[in-house]
Amino acid sequence: MNLAVVLVSPKTPGNVGSAARAMLNMGASDLRIVAPRCDYLDSQSVAMAVHAEGILRAARVYPTLRDALADRDLSVGTTARQRADLPPPRHPALVRPFVRDAAAPALVFGPEETGLINSDLEQCQMAVRIPTGDYASLNLAQAVLLVCYEFLQGQDEPPELTRKTATREEMEAMYGHLHETMQLIGYTDAVRARHTLRLWRALLDRALMSSAESRLFRGFLRQVKWKVDDAAERGTAAPRHAPQGEELAEGGPAQD
Repeated sequence: MNLAVVLVSPKTPGNVGSAARAMLNMGASDLRIVAPRCDYLDSQSVAMAVHAEGILRAARVYPTLRDALADRDLSVGTTARQRADLPPPRHPALVRPFVRDAAAPALVFGPEETGLINSDLEQCQMAVRIPTGDYASLNLAQAVLLVCYEFLQGQDEPPELTRKTATREEMEAMYGHLHETMQLIGYTDAVRARHTLRLWRALLDRALMSSAESRLFRGFLRQVKWKVDDAAERGTAAPRHAPQGEELAEGGPAQD
């Protein structure tokens, strides 16, 4: 299973080791750790990993979640509750087909005390919530085991999606470009920008855009900037026609 398990700022070495063991049980081996707050290779972690010590020692450490997800084409965050301005979390079984069809999916877990914060969940196209009783707080390794188990069930199911979706790095670059364009045309202001961009993220993430589609969208944003700059240069609200023969998807001015 080409599933990366991403642990954001884990605090307890034993939890990291137990999570590695859960991954081994479920056939996952790509462990990524973002800004760890512990020595994830200490004796407690290795003891809890048992036969998954190899996964621990091969784990890659990243300074930010964006870095850890850069090469992933589907990122699934975990949360125990609904967050304001973010899409509602789904049952893991409902997300399983998307994970199965992705070329490089990632499953993201937050710190033991708080879980993922909103800015982390914003970087995930989808979120899942593990159904529980009244007490919804699960141990980190338990959560890894349960969600990986659910995703493992889709291994032998035939794929439905045949095209490759854009990587997270491509999508984050597109969202940065979108934010700049929003500010350029006065679509939002400093107070509302974060809320507005969250809504756009949710809308566009649901589309599971391909790399070509993300480039096409950025080409449109470049055209907007070109028109605004041209109007400002000419001192008029009616910009001239763009040069012909350049494709919008490549970021050059397109014909009106």
